[in-house]
Amino acid sequence: MSEVSRAEYCVIACAEAWRGNGEVLASPMGLIPSIGARLARLTFSPDLLLTDGEATLVRPDGTPEGWLPYRQHLALVSGGRRHVMMGASQIDRFGNQNISCIGDWKRPARQLLGVRGAPVNTLNNPTSYWVPRHSRRVFVEKVDMVCGVGYDRAAGARYHRIPCVVSDLGVFDFATPDHSMRLASLHRGVTVEQVREATGFDLAVPDEVPPTREPTAEELRLIREVIDPGGSRAREVGS
Repeated sequence: MSEVSRAEYCVIACAEAWRGNGEVLASPMGLIPSIGARLARLTFSPDLLLTDGEATLVRPDGTPEGWLPYRQHLALVSGGRRHVMMGASQIDRFGNQNISCIGDWKRPARQLLGVRGAPVNTLNNPTSYWVPRHSRRVFVEKVDMVCGVGYDRAAGARYHRIPCVVSDLGVFDFATPDHSMRLASLHRGVTVEQVREATGFDLAVPDEVPPTREPTAEELRLIREVIDPGGSRAREVGS
């Protein structure tokens, strides 16, 4: 197999977010997370439920597998049996996420998607995040508006959990005493200094940061020949 691209490391990192989840509804939002969820289903997380985003459960190739009525979807959402991977226009050290606006919400400099379902997602089921362009504009000291709820605001919500944040530079978790963001792994070719320079807050960094795991030959085959043979992953994250 040819050299692993940065986009493929990101796919592997996103797939790993669903490892060991069992029979939960995987809700990836974005291209790389979607490829990752399908890869996880085809390999180490065969019990994952994938959906077309409406009312049908689908196989990794998109063909129908079952019916998911709206009432059952809500039961999964409210009972912690869904794991979402959302995007983030801003995210802070405690995992508070903003997808609504930049600047004062009363008179924002830029209007974004809006709060949408972020509060429900983050309080009622595990929520991870995908950031295709890691920068100080995204990883900020304080988000301009809280949409997704972080660890400092969750107030013991039963199903609140942020398993990971994946960016084009590495993987981050909240495995620190105060649940502040920690650098968990670096994608190949990325340095700790690069990550610190691109992050707008004081990131927790262990003495030794492991590399993001290598894909297996079979995983690369599935990514390149089955899930994304057109190479669309490279349009979201360059090589």
